[in-house]
Amino acid sequence: MGISRRHAETQPGLSPTHSSASRWSGKSFLVSPIQGQPCQQLVPAGTQPGHLASLSLSVWGRNGPAELSSGETEELQRIKWHRKKLLEDIQKLKDEIEDVFAQIDCFEMTEESRLAQKEKELCIGRKKFNMDPMKGIQYLTEHKLLTSSAQDIAQFLYKGEGLNKTAIGNYLGERDPINLQVLQAFVDCHEFANLNLVQALRQFLWSFRLPGEAQKIDRMMETFAARYCLCNPGVFQSTDTCYVLSFSIIMLNTSLHNPNVRDKPPFERFVSMNRGINDGSDLPEEQLRNLFDSIKSEPFSIPEDDGNDLTHTFFNPDREGWLLKLGGRVKTWKRRWFILTDSCLYYFEFTTDKEPRGIIPLENLSVQKVDDPKKPFCLELYNPSCRGQKIKACKTDGDGKVVEGKHQSYRISASSAQERDQWIEAIRASITRVPFYDLVSARKKKIASKQ
Repeated sequence: MGISRRHAETQPGLSPTHSSASRWSGKSFLVSPIQGQPCQQLVPAGTQPGHLASLSLSVWGRNGPAELSSGETEELQRIKWHRKKLLEDIQKLKDEIEDVFAQIDCFEMTEESRLAQKEKELCIGRKKFNMDPMKGIQYLTEHKLLTSSAQDIAQFLYKGEGLNKTAIGNYLGERDPINLQVLQAFVDCHEFANLNLVQALRQFLWSFRLPGEAQKIDRMMETFAARYCLCNPGVFQSTDTCYVLSFSIIMLNTSLHNPNVRDKPPFERFVSMNRGINDGSDLPEEQLRNLFDSIKSEPFSIPEDDGNDLTHTFFNPDREGWLLKLGGRVKTWKRRWFILTDSCLYYFEFTTDKEPRGIIPLENLSVQKVDDPKKPFCLELYNPSCRGQKIKACKTDGDGKVVEGKHQSYRISASSAQERDQWIEAIRASITRVPFYDLVSARKKKIASKQ
């Protein structure tokens, strides 16, 4: 059905049966180029409102759309094709976005898994280090958690997260070439500029625990003294001066704050100890006074071994076994499981106990055979220089509280003479005494020989 004749006559040159919108001077008519979409109303310019109904019917018809020309049909097909491509592109874009998000989720899960595995391996490495520093470092480097460079290992030890401070000290004190390089890099991690010697020592001695072996202590304090003098040029004449004074301060700390030391040294004795150590001359008394007062007012803090209980200590002990120990308010013999390690003698009530009933540090003690009227094969631990004084030790009381031991000597019985002699030999090999005096004496001789 075409456009009404009456309306067509108002438009010159328009055929009554022509339905093409392109021939209208303005926009054209109602058309639905895409099936299922609302029609767009295209109205010829100048069309009166009353003519709209007849126009709509003439184009759309009463029973369906009017015939389209071949050009209009092609245009309609192009529109449909573009619509289809657009929808395909939209779907493709949605699929790509979903794929990207899936990859991100997969990456995050993989990264979380990798980090969790890395943290697990790092935890294992720390535990291995606390039990055996060499094996711990080897494990960490093999699993690429550390490089083999001295600087990387030193940074790991300097941060000290979850590491046993005693294990750090033992590793740094070894004399293998890599350990010496790590020691130097570790000390270089410390910044001592504009600190007095006590302040620098507080920082340094907090980062690890000094081992008990004189040679290890010597290497570590030598490296410290060189670093301090580098950070504070002109304070001392030489690193030897810094070395000797550092040990004097450490010994002063022990003398002033150890409850077993009754004779507290006055300032004058501290000055006397350090005469002539500055390349033959004396250090300024004001400088020594400041160092003395600093230690007197606040002792060195001993770092706690973080991240571990005592159980790590008892792997690969020097010796272990059942012995009888004389003790208690009423002196009785009690069977205890003894473990000798790290220059300490630990004793337990049961082998399955995780924490000892008592700890006896062997520093400055001696051991000997002794006869006892009630038990054979006895040995005795005692302090040879302070007979009658309580031995520095601790134990747990009946309520589970840790208390100071009250023994002036420890008497222990073995099951045979051979076992007793083996324990005595092992204890003697483990016993240490404070090596500072020997080290200071040797360094003072070195200073005197230069004059």
